[in-house]
Amino acid sequence: MKAAVLEGVEKQLVIRQVADPVPAPGLAVVRLEAAALNHRDLWIQQGRYAGLKFPIILGSDGTGVVEAVGSQNDREWIGRQVVINPSLDWGVDPRVQGTRFRILGLPDDGTLAEAVAVPVANLAPRPAHLAVGQAAALPLAGLTAWRALFSRGQLRAGEKVLITGIGGGVALLTLQFALAAGATVYVTSGSAEKLAQARTLGAAGGASYRDPGWSTQLQQQGGFFDLIVDSAMGEGLAPLIELARPGGRIVFYGATTGNPPGFDARKVFFRQLSLLGTTMGAPADFAAMVRLVETKRIVPVIDTILPLEEVEQGLRRMKTAAQFGKIVLTLT
Repeated sequence: MKAAVLEGVEKQLVIRQVADPVPAPGLAVVRLEAAALNHRDLWIQQGRYAGLKFPIILGSDGTGVVEAVGSQNDREWIGRQVVINPSLDWGVDPRVQGTRFRILGLPDDGTLAEAVAVPVANLAPRPAHLAVGQAAALPLAGLTAWRALFSRGQLRAGEKVLITGIGGGVALLTLQFALAAGATVYVTSGSAEKLAQARTLGAAGGASYRDPGWSTQLQQQGGFFDLIVDSAMGEGLAPLIELARPGGRIVFYGATTGNPPGFDARKVFFRQLSLLGTTMGAPADFAAMVRLVETKRIVPVIDTILPLEEVEQGLRRMKTAAQFGKIVLTLT
């Protein structure tokens, strides 16, 4: 089969023929129709990720048709259109991943290929209202967004939410999920165009974090926030603490700008704030996320659709933060 293979740090992905995956017991082979990129793929290529191994087929997002299964008891899945939960071997505790937890696309070969072998337990029927590319854009970003908002953030209807860094796949689905749950949502971005695009999706307002007074602008627009979802941390945490209402929650799923300098613990404990970390999600999170998407007929935002052969173009677009939505790769 054809696959995009990474052979080392800072090397371009190579499109070449590799062996077809084999459906061992408990596994299914999915003939992929589309995949999607995540920042995780870019960080692995740059060597900024733990547990590197080469060669590796990257990719955590995918949708396709089940072609074969390794167990007779799973034959009901053959021929079904599915999306893949990329959160492998989460473990028995829904609160935290176990020691065998890993993400599809490293160390296991991922979805930037014509087929992939995954546990049958990680399959879910493709939401019927989604086109192939839209379904491919859903899994990792949707899972991360759902857990951040609901399992960790305990979002309730009527609350005010702030989402930082709008434009990426997780942030956009966080916006869409929060709106579907009855929240009022504000956003930040470094791009005026992305702020305007977020408003067309339903955001009540926003501010550019490049402006020195961005947190004051947000406070003037929306007051204090019940729930803040962030992926940057770094120097941006201090103003987020100021923007959280007493008793509010700040959930973060990344730290792309590093650890926060000069952390003011007094403001956190005196105002009864909760700082909550989150990574991926448990099987129940993924199932609940898919139900929300189906019930509310949510459609992930697509930035670009490219053939697999142009995967490097997609990674370069992601590296420059030019995208608004997911970058999808077609495989058929």
